[in-house]
Amino acid sequence: MDNFLQAIPNSPVVTFTILILVCLTIPPIFERLKLPGLVGLLVAGVVLGKNGFQLLDSDSETMKLFADIGKIYLMFVAGLEIDLEEFRRTKNRSLCFGIATFAIPLTTGTSIGLMFGFGLNASILIGSLLASHTLLGYPIVNRLGVVRNEAVTVSIGATIITDVSALLVLAICISIHGGEFSALSLIIQLIALALYSAIVLLGLDWAGKEYFRRTGDEQGNQFLFVLLAVFLASVGAQVINIDKIVGAFLTGLAVNDVLGHSPVEEKVEFLGSTLFIPFFFIDMGLLIDIPAFVTSLTTGLGLTLAIVLGLIGSKFLAAFSAKLLYKYNWNETLTMWSLSLPQVAATLAAALVGVNAGLLSQELFNSVIVLMLVTSILGPILTARNARNLTIPKENLQPKSEDWVLGIEPVEPYSPPRTGSQLTGCKLKNKFTVLVPVYNPLSQRYLIEMSALFARHESGIVVPLSITQAHAHMDAPQLNLALEQSDRLLERCVEVAQEFQVEAKPKVRIDDDVAEGISRAAREQNANLIVMGWSASTASLRARLFGSLVDNVFWSSHCPVAMVKLLDEPVNIRSILVPVKNITPQAIRTVRFAQLFADANQGRIVLLHICDRRTSPEQITQFESEMAEVLAQGGPQVQARIKTVAYDDVAKVIIRAAKSFDLVVLRSMRRRTAGGLAVSDVTTEAIKKLNCSIVLFGEPHS
Repeated sequence: MDNFLQAIPNSPVVTFTILILVCLTIPPIFERLKLPGLVGLLVAGVVLGKNGFQLLDSDSETMKLFADIGKIYLMFVAGLEIDLEEFRRTKNRSLCFGIATFAIPLTTGTSIGLMFGFGLNASILIGSLLASHTLLGYPIVNRLGVVRNEAVTVSIGATIITDVSALLVLAICISIHGGEFSALSLIIQLIALALYSAIVLLGLDWAGKEYFRRTGDEQGNQFLFVLLAVFLASVGAQVINIDKIVGAFLTGLAVNDVLGHSPVEEKVEFLGSTLFIPFFFIDMGLLIDIPAFVTSLTTGLGLTLAIVLGLIGSKFLAAFSAKLLYKYNWNETLTMWSLSLPQVAATLAAALVGVNAGLLSQELFNSVIVLMLVTSILGPILTARNARNLTIPKENLQPKSEDWVLGIEPVEPYSPPRTGSQLTGCKLKNKFTVLVPVYNPLSQRYLIEMSALFARHESGIVVPLSITQAHAHMDAPQLNLALEQSDRLLERCVEVAQEFQVEAKPKVRIDDDVAEGISRAAREQNANLIVMGWSASTASLRARLFGSLVDNVFWSSHCPVAMVKLLDEPVNIRSILVPVKNITPQAIRTVRFAQLFADANQGRIVLLHICDRRTSPEQITQFESEMAEVLAQGGPQVQARIKTVAYDDVAKVIIRAAKSFDLVVLRSMRRRTAGGLAVSDVTTEAIKKLNCSIVLFGEPHS
């Protein structure tokens, strides 16, 4: 074995290959064991480091580079994922809870540091490590549909307060440790920090909006602009003698509004969560000294227990203070507590900075690793247990739009100014319009048939659309040939629409980008719905890197999009299954879509509610009652029933139930990241194994 290891060349390519292999194989194994994937990366770092096979060296230039990029990326994503809109909505309460969940752990951590013989500066830094938190529980509350519960939005908004404050304390502590302390130097450092923060938050926000406005759809250049902003801010932070992770986090906040939930944001997060952030966690594992780690759990057990219990207790006190102040119930209080427990992103990054600066000891670093392991497991477990009992205000459930069909604000059709005896500015009534992009002769008939059913039901029209990609020379023979093929496709579409006695207005569009061409044509035609054929490459690596056609249409379209995979003629589809996890505005719009199709085709629908095994009969009864009220209040009155199944494997239940149905309607949900690691999507898993017709229904910017 030693001879084999010695034969492996010591080069950056080998290091990079090993890192990719670990990222590909280890996290899924640990997730199957019900453990966070990042724990697996830490374990892999230990096994491959100096205490194991010695394949990776934390002191090598390659690992230092990857770890630094990963650390910067981790803090950037932490800032990017904070929902500023929700923060603005509850900013006062978020500010109060943020101060409480920062100040109480800060005081507790400082006291623990002083108790165990650390200096005042180091003790304050220890307190700041406990003060921040990472929203590992966000995907859970998002999946449960309770994100709009006030306690949840307040907890999410508080993340801004805790992370910014903790990083500012880190910057000051490191600055004090690096030189002689004086009141003047502290004031100068604070002024420099304030100016730097203003430049990053305001300057990058303005520059980003200007650059994105000028570059339009050039996603490649926009992606590079974001990367440049992150690393430029990190370099600027080092210039004023604060750590680069402060600049990365502030950059995430600065470009938050610029990126929104655009395809560029998804590409930025995908690159980080797939490569560099896992590299950082592997490097953390390389830094763990096993003998010292064991010692910290034996002779240093007191410090470790004090930090872990101090964190848990202080975060609970902060949540309890919010309960007393804002009259939250116990479920809301415990959810706020559990959401603020996990210590991953800012805590680990700041702890590593403190160790490298010589301000914190290896023993304390090991205690922080234990803290991360305990809280990253305990926090999500408690969140899942408490958040399922939360409620959201009923006024937030019903779509605000009067357009009951799809729940989207009706778009005012454009009409040019009129002259002569006609009234200027008069608006024409817009017919219900279904846009159908066609490109495959084998599937276009079913697409037109489904669209015609919707259009006939709403007395509307179908707009078959063929996108011909532009050439450098608009008189090129290839372009003429493509246009002729488009005309033939559209002629057949018109014939199918006429069979259903529906008006069809075929359109040919020449465009550089197919997705943008579809979205622009939909806006020009004031479409109410886009019906697209199934894309087999949606889950491919290339699609995740560069975005699939459907992803980009979902993002850029002004109206809902239905991606359909039909195994039979739409007129033969009678039974429709609609999985519904929680009653949210998005879920209701998906139900409305199914009701519309069922009414247009004299079909029936079954709403499949899959709940946790521990859900009480009273909660199930309440859900079914509220769902029945939703069905009765809006949409076509079709034959419908609600079926509840208590089971942990949601995808398995959907696949099994779908065997008795002609069509399954699923809601498209964007993949999120938590702590930099991708979150699994039940919809994606179910789609792979369904053997019936499928509609993947997505809303604009979903």
